[in-house]
Amino acid sequence: MPKVISHFVGGAEFTGTSDRFAPVFNPATGAQSGRVALASRSDVRTAVETAVAAAPMWMRTTPLRRARILNAFLRILEQRTDELAAVITAEHGKVLSDAKGEIQRGMEVVEFAVGAPQLLKGEITENVGTGVDSHALRQPLGVVAGITPFNFPAMVPMWMFPVALACGNCFILKPSERDPSASLLLAKWLKEAGLPDGVFNVVQGDKEAVDALLNDPDIQAISFVGSTPIARYIYETAAKTGKRCQALGGAKNHLIVMPDADLDQAVDAIMGAAYGSAGERCMAVSVAVSVGEKTADALIARLEPKVRALKVGPGTDPEAEMGPLVTKQHLEKVRAYVDAGEAEGAKLVVDGRQLKLQGYEDGYFIGGTLFDRVTTDMKIYKEEIFGPVLSVVRADSYATAAKWINEHEFGNGTAIFTRDGDAAREFAQEIQIGMVGINVPIPVPMAFHSFGGWKASLFGDHHMHGPEGVRFYTRLKTITSRWPTGIRAGAEFVMPTMK
Repeated sequence: MPKVISHFVGGAEFTGTSDRFAPVFNPATGAQSGRVALASRSDVRTAVETAVAAAPMWMRTTPLRRARILNAFLRILEQRTDELAAVITAEHGKVLSDAKGEIQRGMEVVEFAVGAPQLLKGEITENVGTGVDSHALRQPLGVVAGITPFNFPAMVPMWMFPVALACGNCFILKPSERDPSASLLLAKWLKEAGLPDGVFNVVQGDKEAVDALLNDPDIQAISFVGSTPIARYIYETAAKTGKRCQALGGAKNHLIVMPDADLDQAVDAIMGAAYGSAGERCMAVSVAVSVGEKTADALIARLEPKVRALKVGPGTDPEAEMGPLVTKQHLEKVRAYVDAGEAEGAKLVVDGRQLKLQGYEDGYFIGGTLFDRVTTDMKIYKEEIFGPVLSVVRADSYATAAKWINEHEFGNGTAIFTRDGDAAREFAQEIQIGMVGINVPIPVPMAFHSFGGWKASLFGDHHMHGPEGVRFYTRLKTITSRWPTGIRAGAEFVMPTMK
C-alpha cells in the first residue's frame, strides 16, 4: 500500500477530514510511490484557526528569539541536506546535485532571515514640531500563506516562510501535490529547531485548498509561484478579498549572443541554463538569440554535439546531467510542443523525443531538444514550454534582439553574452525585464537582494525575499507623539501642521 502523505498542523501530522487523495509518482520509473491527502475547506480552516491562535504569542516573541530559532533550523538543514535532496529527487526527478543546489539556495534565504531583525528597526525624528516626535515601525501582518510549485519543493517555500516568520507572522504552506513530502520534512525540522506549534503549518491539496486560502478572512497575504494564468487568478482573487499578494508567473527567458561573445563560455552557459533540471525552471533559458548569421551558425555547430551528448538518467545516477520530467502529463505536453515546432517549420536539430532508456521505459524521460531558425510568431517561441527545449532565433542586429525581448509578454529573466561594455550597459538599462544577467545565464539574485520579474511574470508590487520580502510581510505604522510640557495652545480646528 503506498504511503500516505498528510498535512502538518499545530506541530503534528494531521490526517484531515477529506476522503480525497492524489497519487504521487517516482518520475524515473513511473511507479506510484505514495498518495497525498487533499485538504477540504474545513481542513484549511483548521490550519488557519491554529495559526490565528498562535499569532499573538509569535508576534510578541522578540525578533532575536525568532532569529535564533531560524538559525537552529539552518543548522539542521546543513546537517540533513542529503536526506532532503533524496526526497526531492524521488518525487520531482531532478538529479541529486541539482536538488542539493536547490536546498543551498533556499538556505541562503534562511541565512538572510536570521539577520532580518536589522531590517525591522524603525525610524525616529525628534521635534517634527515643537515638543512633537514621530517614529515609524514595521509590524507583522498576522497569518500569511504560500502556494508553491512542483519544480522547487524546498527552495521556493524557503523564499517565503523564513522571511515571514522572522517578521513575526504565522505561515501556512500549500505545496504542490506532485512532490509534497519535502514540505513535511521542513515542518518537522522547524519544530525541532524550537518553533512553537501552530506558527508553521502545511496543508496539502489542490484547487479546493487554494480557494479556501484565498477566501479565508483571517489570511492577510498570499505568496505564489507558478504559471501566469494561475498567478493572475491568485492575484485577482486575493485582491477581491482584500489580501496583499505577490504572485510570480511564467517566463520565456532570452539569452542574447553577440558576435564578440566568448562563444565557448556562452555555449557552456546555455547548456546548463537550458537543460539543467530538465528545463523545469522559471529562470531556464529557452531562447538563444544569435546576433548575425555567422554567430548563429557557430553557435549551432557547438551546441548540437553537446545536446546530443547530454547524459539523461534517473536522478539517483551520479553521472546523470538531466533527469525525467515531473509527470507523464507534463511529458506529453512537452512532446506536443516539439511536434508544434516541427509543424510550424522550425529546424529540428536535435530531437529529444527519440530518447529510450533501458530499464526506465515507463519513466517520464525526454532528451535535450534543439531548434534552429525559430521565428517570433511560432508557438514554441511565444509560450513557456517548461522542458528541455531550446529555440535558437536569428537576429540581424542587437536592436532587433532587444526589441523582441521587450515585446514578449513575459519579463522574468534575460541575459547577454558580450565583451562590449557599452552594449552590456545599454542592455541592462533599457531591457524591460526584472532580472538581467551580463555574461551570467541565470541571474537569480542572492537572498539579500530580491527576486521577481516584470510584465506577465509578476502580479503585485513586491518581489520575493531580501528587503522586498521584509516589506511584503510587514505593515508600516507611523506614530506621532507629544507629551505635556505645561504649554497650552488651545484647540485647533484646521488641518494640523507642524509650526
